[in-house]
Amino acid sequence: MERRTFLQRIGSILAVLGMTEAEWLSLGNRYYQALAQPSPRKLALLIGINQYPKIPALSGCLTDVELQRELLIHRFGFQRSDILTLTEEQASREFIEAAFLDHLDKQAKPSDVVVFHFSGYGSRVKLETSPDIRQNALVSANFIQSTQNEKIVNYILEETLLLLLRSLPTEQVTAVLDTSYYAPNTVLGLKIRALQESVDVKLAVEEIDFLQQLKTQKLPNTPLVLAATSEPKQPAREGLFAGFSAGLFTYALTQYLWEFTPANTIQVSLSHVENSLSKLGSKQQPANLENLSPQKREALNSPPQGKGAGGLGLPDSMIGAEGAVTAIEEDGKTVHLWLAGLLPQVLLYYGVNSRFTLATTTEELVLRSRTGLTAKAQISQTEGANSLQIGQLIQEAVRVLPRNINLTIALDTGLERIERVDATSAFAAFPHISTVVVEEKPADYVFGKLQEIPSRYGLFSLGGELIPNTTGEVGEAVKLAAQRLAPKLSTLLAAKLWRLTENQGSSRLALKATLEIINNISPRVVMQRETVRAFKTETPIKKSVQTPLIASLPTLIVPIGSRMQYRVENQSDRPVYLIVLGLNNNHTAIALYSWEIPQEPNTEDTKPLLKEVVIAPGETLTLPQTNAASEWVISGPAFFCEQQLIFSTTPFTATIAALNAAKYSSAEQRPIAPLLNSLDIAQVLLQDLHKTEMNGTATDSYILDVNNWASFSFSFQVV
Repeated sequence: MERRTFLQRIGSILAVLGMTEAEWLSLGNRYYQALAQPSPRKLALLIGINQYPKIPALSGCLTDVELQRELLIHRFGFQRSDILTLTEEQASREFIEAAFLDHLDKQAKPSDVVVFHFSGYGSRVKLETSPDIRQNALVSANFIQSTQNEKIVNYILEETLLLLLRSLPTEQVTAVLDTSYYAPNTVLGLKIRALQESVDVKLAVEEIDFLQQLKTQKLPNTPLVLAATSEPKQPAREGLFAGFSAGLFTYALTQYLWEFTPANTIQVSLSHVENSLSKLGSKQQPANLENLSPQKREALNSPPQGKGAGGLGLPDSMIGAEGAVTAIEEDGKTVHLWLAGLLPQVLLYYGVNSRFTLATTTEELVLRSRTGLTAKAQISQTEGANSLQIGQLIQEAVRVLPRNINLTIALDTGLERIERVDATSAFAAFPHISTVVVEEKPADYVFGKLQEIPSRYGLFSLGGELIPNTTGEVGEAVKLAAQRLAPKLSTLLAAKLWRLTENQGSSRLALKATLEIINNISPRVVMQRETVRAFKTETPIKKSVQTPLIASLPTLIVPIGSRMQYRVENQSDRPVYLIVLGLNNNHTAIALYSWEIPQEPNTEDTKPLLKEVVIAPGETLTLPQTNAASEWVISGPAFFCEQQLIFSTTPFTATIAALNAAKYSSAEQRPIAPLLNSLDIAQVLLQDLHKTEMNGTATDSYILDVNNWASFSFSFQVV
């Protein structure tokens, strides 16, 4: 629908709709099923507000709208004319509610799919009818309505929105809310989408009246509501990426839905999105299954039954992608691409000459330039230009990454000018470390002061979480604080490098890895990772019998003292080699080691050596081997752990040599042990994966082929 037409019709809209409490469910798999459901029509209303009067602007809400719109069009078959967007000053309370009634309620039929999205500030407000209760609310673009005697706010109550969603005449209703409601007094790192509550404001009478009218109506459905956070005081954050800002939740969710086909269970989807959020520096937990009945929770935890993905009769031909062709230039060979399916941490470094295949043909597109989420590419074979069409999905074939990658430290705005000067000077002395000011350029971590003790400095995630063991003494000089961080920065840069290998969605190797807790009955699965494009037709690979998923998901929790193992299945026709690297809950580097038994065990000078971990075709390998001498037991303190399982069809010759060159004590000769030279290992590992030479590609690049490597990421909370 044209926005002009919509605005002309606003005056005639005044419908009254209905209510009860909505169940808040998250995430990916049910959203995917709802969007892909065969439907006569698919309608969407997308709201994004960056600029608000008299309060600090947000940066990523308009990008969120674009991310959702392109996903709906290219991935799920929405028509552009059926997607209405309201942005900036257009997104007033009156316009949003009128658009909901006119564009969604009046047009939707019982079998249609409806999507509502909101990105902007949230807040809390006290109602005169319930003075002791604070209500969650969405902050509209015209939220201020001051008069001489009182301050009126034009919020849209969360309750109002839920009633509107429930009253639509179709059961296929999904809402995505990339906002939060509680704003702390001080914010470190990424922007928070929450406006501090004002005690002296009143909600607009029109909103209260509208809510009361809605409560009189019947409620034909229960919508799916995907929230950016699951806890009342948990902040929804937005990040600065390569040339654009976006909500972390929207970006993680839409990226997952581009890259993957439907998961077996909702937990698999949840773990992917939460895993992505943790890499973006946020502890957001976008899932809350606590409000579900036991029957519904069991249904969500069970693999889908019946024909088609998710048992909903979806087409089996739905395929994952890293993006789509959005335009074709007059020469017929140059195309414009939308690359929202690439992982955020990979997109920043995605290099010229990276290659994509068209999902429905064998033609290759060669990347020539990239700006933010858009890029230009050329078809590799002139005779294939006739096969180019707008809307075609593209899949990663070759990833080109620069060899010279820095760790970027943002200097918090709470630092004094002289502190920022000293910190910049100190960090400049380190190789591969650069500094920026918070919110000016993309960064990996934040250097700032502890809020409780401002005379102490520390290193923080972009979400404001203190990195363990990075704080100094009271009164420590800035330069000394920066210099003290040198070993930690080296480790964090190593982790950044091995994260760039992640490619579960695009790898063509048929592999599956399961993280399990070992007990006396049977292993319990914490999470699973599996390649989805092992074959060009994306025929599902044969499923093995699965052990039950641990009940505490979607927050992936592993108690201290747990005995752990990986179960790795090679379902390809080639042997694969495996390296496991990670950060433990102290944010120190670790690796999985496979020690060779010395030929002469009684000789003191005999040094144990590492051997390759190789998995034959069709073989399942358990790591580490489950015996008393090689157990992997999770120790404290409570924090996040992250591990990367990296596979290659050729041996990790240089990596194993570098590992053997380190001086390990006998106490460190355990299956999961400290990684002493983490940055060196990460660099030689990328060199081991660098197997392809391509004409025109710079020699200072790593070239990785999806046919020859796979990399899975596992993150979990230790408690």
